Amino acid sequence: MRFVILTGISGAGKSTALKMMEDMGYYCVDNLPIPLVERFFELSDTATEELQKVAVGIDVRNGQNLDEMRAVLEDLHAGGRKCEILFLDAEDAVLVKRYKETRRSHPLAHGERVDKGIGRERSRLAFLKEHADYIIDTSRLLTRELKIELEKIFVNNKEYQSLFVNILSFGFKYGIPADSDLVFDVRFLPNPYYVEGLRAKSGNDKEIQDYVLQYEEAHVFLNKLEDMLRFLIPNYIAEGKNQLVISIGCTGGKHRSVTLANELYQRLQRAAETSGEYTDPAYGLKIEHRDIEKDAKRRQEQA
Repeated sequence: MRFVILTGISGAGKSTALKMMEDMGYYCVDNLPIPLVERFFELSDTATEELQKVAVGIDVRNGQNLDEMRAVLEDLHAGGRKCEILFLDAEDAVLVKRYKETRRSHPLAHGERVDKGIGRERSRLAFLKEHADYIIDTSRLLTRELKIELEKIFVNNKEYQSLFVNILSFGFKYGIPADSDLVFDVRFLPNPYYVEGLRAKSGNDKEIQDYVLQYEEAHVFLNKLEDMLRFLIPNYIAEGKNQLVISIGCTGGKHRSVTLANELYQRLQRAAETSGEYTDPAYGLKIEHRDIEKDAKRRQEQA
C-alpha cells in the first residue's frame, strides 16, 4: 500500500495536485479530520485493491486539530507503518499574487493582509515541511510541469531530490530577476545585435547560435559554469534547497543569454539523465527566456 499525505501552503496548488493524483489512480480524500487519519490508514492497509494507493489532503482547514498531526505521525512511525508526505510550497510574493488574482481571502488572515495569514500558516505547518519526503516549490511551475514532477514520484517511482533548477535568460536593461540565486553576465561576448541580418533573430534561431558559439570564450564559459554547477547542485540538495534560479544575462535578453541558457539547459539535462562517475543526483529542470520578446513589443508600442 502507498499512503500519501498531501499538504502545504494555501495557494501553492494542493487542490490541483490532489486532482492530478486522482487521475494517476490514487484514492483521494481532501481535508480528512486529523483524528481519522490513523484509522483511515489502518482501513486502507487491510482493504481491497481500490485503497492500495491513497492520498489524503491535510492543511490549516483542520484548525486546532492540526497540532494532533505530530502525534499521528509519531504513532504511524512507531508502528512501522510507512506514509509519505508531499509538501507544496511557493514564494510569498507569488502566493499573494495568486490570492489577489482569485480575490480569495487567506484562511488565517482574519481580516488582515494576505501576507500576515501566510506567515501564520508557515509557522503552523513548519513541522510537516520538516518531516516531508518531497517538497515541490510551485512558484515557477506551470500546471503541466507540476504534473510531470508528480508522475516522476508517484507513477514512475523515480528518486526525487526536491530541487527544481530554473535556468533563466534575461536582459540587464530590464533589471536582474529578483528571485535569482546565481547571476552570470555574458556581455563579454560579441553582440549579434550589431551584425547585419541578425538583429531581429533570437538565441532560439540557428543563425544566432552559430554566431555566439563560434567564439571559444563561449565554450570556456559553459565548461566552467557546468563544472561549478555539478559541484553546487548536490550540495544544495544536501542542504534541503527546493529551488535554484540560475540567471544568465546579456544587454537585451534576446541573443547571447538565450543561446547560452539553452546550451546550459541541454548540458544539465544530459547530466541528470545519464549515469556515470560525474552524474549529479536527479533534479527537476526548466528553462525560461524572460525578455526575449520585449524589444519587439517596445518597437510596436513606439510605432
